[in-house]
Amino acid sequence: MDIYHTVIRPLVTEKSTRQSQTGNDERGGAYCFEVHPEANKAQIKDAVQKIYGVKVQSVRTINRPGKLRRYRFHFGRTRHTKKAIITVDPNSHIDLF
Repeated sequence: MDIYHTVIRPLVTEKSTRQSQTGNDERGGAYCFEVHPEANKAQIKDAVQKIYGVKVQSVRTINRPGKLRRYRFHFGRTRHTKKAIITVDPNSHIDLF
């Protein structure tokens, strides 16, 4: 799988912005990305290191099921997504957040 198909987009939310900032307690450096549903942790780590030029320490993944939504007179479902939380080296930083 191509590295640009592995990482779909960064997820910029209030929680992900707070996780990416390093505070006094040396936490932070965690970034959220939407990734391809069939990508594994090794592929995600390799893709982020090559695209953003950072050193990745750990990768955590979450499969998020689609939500049930009402569309006019019937019910539908939003798409399933896979989310990856990337923890980078304390000396590295991604400028998107």
